[in-house]
Amino acid sequence: MTRVFLASRNTGKLAEMRRILAEHLPDVEVLGLDDVAPYDEPAETEPTFEGNARIKALAAVAATGLPSVADDSGICVDALNGMPGVLSARWAGVSGDRETKDRANNELLLAQLADVPDERRTAQFRCAVVLALPGADGVVEHVAEGVMPGRVIREVRGSGGFGYDVLFCADGHDRTTAELPADEKDAISHRGQALRRIAPVVAQALAGRG
Repeated sequence: MTRVFLASRNTGKLAEMRRILAEHLPDVEVLGLDDVAPYDEPAETEPTFEGNARIKALAAVAATGLPSVADDSGICVDALNGMPGVLSARWAGVSGDRETKDRANNELLLAQLADVPDERRTAQFRCAVVLALPGADGVVEHVAEGVMPGRVIREVRGSGGFGYDVLFCADGHDRTTAELPADEKDAISHRGQALRRIAPVVAQALAGRG
C-alpha cells in the first residue's frame, strides 16, 4: 500500500481526499496529523490560500519524508470585500473544538450579513492545494486550485460537511453544501475541484515510488 500524508486533522478533509484519490489509486493510504509523530505545525501567516498551503506542505514533507498534501481554503464574501478569506477558520477568534469554532464563525458571519439583501449575499469558496514531493534534488511542488461560487443564506441548514457548509448554497443549488450527499458535494466543491486536479499527480508520484 502506498502512503500520502495530508497535513490536517479535519476528518471531513481526510475523508474527501480518500474518496477522490481512491478513484486514481485504489490502494492509497491517506494519513493525517494524528497518524504521524507530532511535529511543530507552522503558523498560517501568508495572505493567500496558496501561500498558507505551501507553508504547511513543506513543513509536512520535512517532518514525515512522505509525499505531502496541504490545503488552505475559505469563504470569500463579496459584501465583506472578500473576507473572511484566509481567516475563515478563525474568523470569530474562538478557541475550542471544531464544532465550537464552526458555530461561532457561522454566527458571526450571519450577524455581519444580517442587513445585506439576498441579491448581495454572493460568495465563493476557494481552495488551494499544494503537493510536496521529496526527492534527491530537493522538494518538488505542484499546485492546484478550485472555486465554488454561490451565496450565503440566512439560516443554518444541514448536518453534513463542516465549516460554513451549513450556510452556503452553490450556484444552481437550493440545498446547502451541508445538505448535499458526499458525492454531489465532491463533484462541485472548491476542494473537490482542487483535489481532482492534484490527484493524478499524486497517483503518478506514488506509483513511481512503489
